Amino acid sequence: MAQYPRTSETDASQTTGRNTELSRRSYVQSIAAVATGAAALGTVGTAAADDDYEVIEASGQTIQVGDGETWENKLIDMTTGGDIIINAYGSDWTIRNIGFDGRNTSGTGSATFGVCEEGGSSTIENIYLGDGSNEQNGASTGHGQTAFWVDPDHSGHVDFQHLNIQGFADNAIYGSAPGNAGGGTLHIDESFAANCHVSHFRLATEGSKVTNSSIYVDDEDYAGRGIWAWAPGTIEVENCQIEMNGHHTAIDAGANGNGTTVDVIDCEYDDEAGIAEHDGSTVELEDTGTDPEPYVPDGVPTSAEEAALGE
Repeated sequence: MAQYPRTSETDASQTTGRNTELSRRSYVQSIAAVATGAAALGTVGTAAADDDYEVIEASGQTIQVGDGETWENKLIDMTTGGDIIINAYGSDWTIRNIGFDGRNTSGTGSATFGVCEEGGSSTIENIYLGDGSNEQNGASTGHGQTAFWVDPDHSGHVDFQHLNIQGFADNAIYGSAPGNAGGGTLHIDESFAANCHVSHFRLATEGSKVTNSSIYVDDEDYAGRGIWAWAPGTIEVENCQIEMNGHHTAIDAGANGNGTTVDVIDCEYDDEAGIAEHDGSTVELEDTGTDPEPYVPDGVPTSAEEAALGE
């Protein structure tokens, strides 16, 4: 269950559907924190005054979520300077209403969430990781911290919904590892990712998709790919806004010498950043334009407390 993702990369208001244009002041916060770390299993924390959520101080612990379990309504205090890892291994588990308050300032090459659905269907929803990871975490090498790392052995299905992931020194969702291993699928829906290095949403398995989501890169923070589709599967991208401000690549298809296809339907992407096709891969465009208006989808939390409360 170790979380040590590595990549070959070395470069470096309320809405429904496509509504309001993104305000950086409102939604894109400065580079910040989340987790890595190790060691002891634990869920020790203190309940909030109204008992709506539990406060957990990050102190190097690892929390395990297993078969059929639900882990919900937690506010993770990252201002301690400590680390925390949440490992979800097994089948039919749920993680929801989790907010991380503060930036992580420690090591490299690890992930806040380690995910492996072992044959069933699980859910991750309403998560705030908008404070990101420290810029010292190896961004120049592409080996910084990842928000969500999907284990190569992942063989089931995970629905990601209402996520807010910003400022990570590695991928926001590193979901390509099962492509040539477990073969499990991912569906990222109604989520927002901004200013992450390497890539924001990275997928590989047939049947995986990104829908009703928005990606934003500005001129100040990390500038990874918008969506990176590895082989071997066909990846679907539908009703998404991908604004890169000319940085890196909006949609990148292909890796590891194998061809893949990305079906892009009813989206808007940054034409200056453009599309990359390599290793025999193709990007198929349908009803898609080049005038993106990034937004935070309805239901995505914009603060740690909002996420923890399940609002």
